[in-house]
Amino acid sequence: MSIAHTAGEYMLSDALLPDPNGSRAKGLRLELSCDRIVKFVTVGLPLLLVSLSFAREFSSGSQISCFSPANFTGKQSAYVDAVCWDSLLHHDYDTMGDSQSRSLWVLKVFPYSLLVIAVAMYLPSLLWRYAAASSLNCDLLFIIDELDKSYNRSIRLVQHMVKLQQSGTDPEELWEEYDKARRERYFEFPLLERYLTCKQRSYYLVGVYVLRNLLLLFLLAATCFYLAYFHVGVFFQDEFSCTIKVGLLRDELHIPGSVPCKLVFFTVFQVTSICIGCVYVLLGPVVIYHLLQLCQWDKRLLSIYEMLPAFDLLSRKMLTCPLNDLNIILLFLRANISEVKSFSRLSVLCTLRDVRADKEDIDTVVDFMTLLAGLEMLKPKHNLCANGNSPHHNSEIIEMKPALESKED
Repeated sequence: MSIAHTAGEYMLSDALLPDPNGSRAKGLRLELSCDRIVKFVTVGLPLLLVSLSFAREFSSGSQISCFSPANFTGKQSAYVDAVCWDSLLHHDYDTMGDSQSRSLWVLKVFPYSLLVIAVAMYLPSLLWRYAAASSLNCDLLFIIDELDKSYNRSIRLVQHMVKLQQSGTDPEELWEEYDKARRERYFEFPLLERYLTCKQRSYYLVGVYVLRNLLLLFLLAATCFYLAYFHVGVFFQDEFSCTIKVGLLRDELHIPGSVPCKLVFFTVFQVTSICIGCVYVLLGPVVIYHLLQLCQWDKRLLSIYEMLPAFDLLSRKMLTCPLNDLNIILLFLRANISEVKSFSRLSVLCTLRDVRADKEDIDTVVDFMTLLAGLEMLKPKHNLCANGNSPHHNSEIIEMKPALESKED
């Protein structure tokens, strides 16, 4: 008998969650995995490509190669290359024979435009960090702490029930008192549950989150528009005619008016434009799908915590429209599930409850832990005799016995 009770006490002591060592704030993730991946791709890809572009520029030297007249010296040819790169104007004649020029400035500012794109793609993340991350961090710390405390309170309740049973309290009276406490909701967690309910009427976090994703979609669309409108026009313009009768060569009569030039880095420009355009076009539906996930509740975490006594945010249908701060908090709780120590314990208990043949007799973690601690609580049964004269007719037979105690001969 004493060994069974001692084993039950040890089991309950081990079931309690230890106090967290250090601050949880350093380990919380304030960005969802999908958001982190999108940020990494949208910001990292332009930076990677611009580094390749600058590496190509430094390794090959001049970005342009012009066919100078044969009588030009090396310094004169370098001067022609510099003049044509500075102007980057393509001179041509129309069908009427009139001279016309077209600027190829997009090719010249291309590496710097990639830097601007990378900085712009980081703006949604900055918006979330400075507008919502601190508030979300406080919410997560409070809710995680309260969830773990609620689990510990349930375990301590079982410890108290075991002590009452050891002190000789009538099992039937103990069961009735526990059943009454459940009916009158003495085990409520009003602070946590009312806080979560209050978050259903708050829309700040979800507003900032939607604004972040809408800004990201706008920047993706603006980048694709820039690539389509400005880059397509010069996508095949790797050669152009450059006038050289400017500056020191303005009055030279023995040189031609223009020379053909070729852009050395044009292949890098084409490959980079295609890569950024394709990746950003594919990221658009990903962001939209991620936004649509806010239109449905993530009930997996709350359904597990229904094992706590009187914690029935789902069963009382308190979950209304999912576009509120509570849904955002639930998503981030799932992302920080490793910090919620009680979740793994309750998940195991839910799994064990589902595989039991008499799982209808186990509603909460208190019911399950009383069984493990050595107190088998059987739900009321109705025994009807054939003659109807039994003293237990329409009465409840309540039994509370030590499950770990061996039968005496």
